Formats: sequence, C-alpha cells, structure tokens
Amino acid sequence: MPILVELSPEKEARLAAEASLRGVPPEQYASELLDDALTPPSKSKLTREGLHAMLKRIGEGSENRPKLPTSSFTRESFYEDRQ
Repeated sequence: MPILVELSPEKEARLAAEASLRGVPPEQYASELLDDALTPPSKSKLTREGLHAMLKRIGEGSENRPKLPTSSFTRESFYEDRQ
C-alpha cells in the first residue's frame, strides 16, 4: 500500500544520508524503519541475517578508529597501577 509522508528538508536529508550509509535507497530504508517500528517486541526474533545487519551497523565508522597494538590488551596493561 503506498503511503505519502511529508518530510521537512532536514528530515529528508537525514533519511537520505542514513540510507546512503547503508547502501540502500531512501525508500527502502524508510520501509525498514517502519517495519522495525511496527514489529511487536515479543514477536521480534533475531535471525542470522538480522544479526549480521546489526553487527554491520554497529561497526560502521570503525575503520577510522586508531589501530592499537595487541600489547594494549594484556592483563598487565589493564592493571598497571596494581602491582
């Protein structure tokens, strides 16, 4: 069923930007948002595809974070002040 929704220029730009980040057309992203909003929490089951999509969204932008050496994640590095 087609539905016409009027968006302010700011919301339209935000929708387009978010859709672009996900690599989908704005119409598809808006449909996904509506699906998520209308899915009752008790009937919402995370599928393998849903998990992968969620993890992809969580990781977006992480490629710009600094790379840390493995030594940064040792027990000693977490408790330097407790020797």
